[in-house]
Amino acid sequence: MLKRGGTIGILGGGQLGRMMAMSAAQLGYRCIAYAPEGDTVAEQVCGDVFANKWDDTAALAAFAAQCDLVTWEFENVPVATAQAMPEGRIFPHPRALETAQDRLSEKRFVEGLGGTAAAHACVDGRADLDRAVERLGVPGILKTRRDGYDGKGQWRITSARDIEGLNLPDLPLIYEAFVQFEAEFSVILVRGQDGAIRFWDSTRNTHDDGILATSALPAGQPIADQVAPARDLARQVADALDYVGVLTLEFFATAAGPVFNEMAPRVHNSGHWSIEGAATSQFENHIRAVAGLPLGDTDTVAKSVTMTNIIGADIQDAYAQLDTADTHLHDYGKAEVRAGRKMGHVTRLVR
Repeated sequence: MLKRGGTIGILGGGQLGRMMAMSAAQLGYRCIAYAPEGDTVAEQVCGDVFANKWDDTAALAAFAAQCDLVTWEFENVPVATAQAMPEGRIFPHPRALETAQDRLSEKRFVEGLGGTAAAHACVDGRADLDRAVERLGVPGILKTRRDGYDGKGQWRITSARDIEGLNLPDLPLIYEAFVQFEAEFSVILVRGQDGAIRFWDSTRNTHDDGILATSALPAGQPIADQVAPARDLARQVADALDYVGVLTLEFFATAAGPVFNEMAPRVHNSGHWSIEGAATSQFENHIRAVAGLPLGDTDTVAKSVTMTNIIGADIQDAYAQLDTADTHLHDYGKAEVRAGRKMGHVTRLVR
């Protein structure tokens, strides 16, 4: 167990790291961040920030020397960076990053555990894409196998004509057949160092241009009928990776049952509602898990909860919503407003 006053290092410096650091402070821990990507909002609540490059071995060693343990806040941290942290002091294990960073490897891993993923094909060039579209049909989505999130690195293919003018990036790609689904949902769990697992209620998620717009409880049908098998798969994933911390798997609810979309080895946007809406938030439980503390209760504490992202808009306008009872604003402290950027979120509860 990490003693009171210990230092937790966070790889990454965005809003997820910021909220983790706030929960860590509540538990009596100090956080420092390693964040070379710029506009590091986590620095507002961290004791120190290393702004060095991901492959700066001297800086990574200096960072690790100041930390009692290390975690990360987003899944695009280079695996080599995570592996540079001392063995046994980084949670989750870097193998989780390695598995999740390649969409093809991720799907094969989940299918190996008995899960169902969208029909897909590896694309390493134009000929591969032509064959994939012919075999899997349209519509479909062409994605980079690495580094894509919030709709980035994705191209919707609605007909063969869409391929003609497409300038393929010189990157490994994957083509996924479109899934006919009734709803989207996520399974978020926390796994402790002792292997204990707890789940939060699954929200109904809605997206706008590939970015999460809202997460709501209760999720309703058909999600309620598909949570159990989805949780079973998520548990298998966590156990297979010997995972420690918060893990998220996203699913499509279909007529044939839950179809796996992707996993995020970290706290997740669709779990932000848990800060006010659950007995213990995903951020506090992540810190509890990596620090070796007992896990907190994950029960929902309200009749309904709705979390709405504030994306690419002046967050100042959201302050007016605080006039509504049991409404909570989270401003991420980002200086620059731009299209597609998550500036904050609002959570509304009905008790």
